[in-house]
Amino acid sequence: MSSTESFRALRIHNDAQGYRATLETLALDDLSPGEVVIKTAYSSVNYKDALAGTGKGKILRQYPMNGGIDVAGYVVASTDHRFREGDAVLCTGSGLSETRDGGYGEYARLQAQWTIPLPAGLTLRESMILGTAGFTAALSLYRMEQNGQNPEMGPVVVTGATGGVGSLAIDILTRAGYEAHAITGKIDQFDWLIGLGARQCIARKELYWGQRPLETSRWAGAIDNVGSEMLAGLTRVIHPYGNIASCGLAAGHDLATTVMPFIIRGVSLLGIASAGTARDIREQVWERLAGAWKPAHLDTICTREVGLDQLAGVFDTMLAGGSHGRTLVHIG
Repeated sequence: MSSTESFRALRIHNDAQGYRATLETLALDDLSPGEVVIKTAYSSVNYKDALAGTGKGKILRQYPMNGGIDVAGYVVASTDHRFREGDAVLCTGSGLSETRDGGYGEYARLQAQWTIPLPAGLTLRESMILGTAGFTAALSLYRMEQNGQNPEMGPVVVTGATGGVGSLAIDILTRAGYEAHAITGKIDQFDWLIGLGARQCIARKELYWGQRPLETSRWAGAIDNVGSEMLAGLTRVIHPYGNIASCGLAAGHDLATTVMPFIIRGVSLLGIASAGTARDIREQVWERLAGAWKPAHLDTICTREVGLDQLAGVFDTMLAGGSHGRTLVHIG
């Protein structure tokens, strides 16, 4: 592809005309610099994408910029010896749709240091049903196991379980041999979560954490997408030496708790920073997602597939809480 040949992309602006995400015609010369140019096959919609696309969250650091925090496709040009024309690759986080142009375009230009060869065992489509959400869920379990978590310790609970990270976490935990429990505000999705492998579903409104710094423990670990009061409550009910992977803040960024779960029960609170994870760990996590941890219900978790011209409506639906599972963006 020449540097002047045109293609479509969803470009986000914030200027005198207001904040807007519009489908535009661009050329490679318009994109952020990088060593690897790919023809995009798929991307996905994450909560962070919805915030960026609507301006309801301060995600982008500069404008204009293409949206999309993850992308998968085929290499069409590379100045890095590790990648050749025709290679299938993927990229998640790493500044996409934050400090550099993201995956919502028919072509993308990526930095080689963050570009991962598609692991054997995954198709490009499957890689973006997983996408940033699947990588975050798997990285959470990876970090927990590094810190001693194992299935024999007992069940692991997932909060915000019907979302992208949550639903994939249920499936990944089950594949890894854990008993997975789900907490959600969407009781109409209980049967769907059980189909993904959840052994128990709990309505958010029925939770009562108690008032003491330590309550009777209920779970051996947790993957928390919610934060705020939910995360504070979890600290009080995790078994001794269990792990909580904190990977989301849907309910807020505040955390009011005590040190007692940490110094009496030895509970560990692990921060999951998926966007800036080192390359070697990225590759290890993706190998597990393509192998032993590959979710068994990807087609069920992918509840919607859209094109670039349908993204605006998807953003609004996601922020309104009207979606569940994963939305795949089919580009090429």
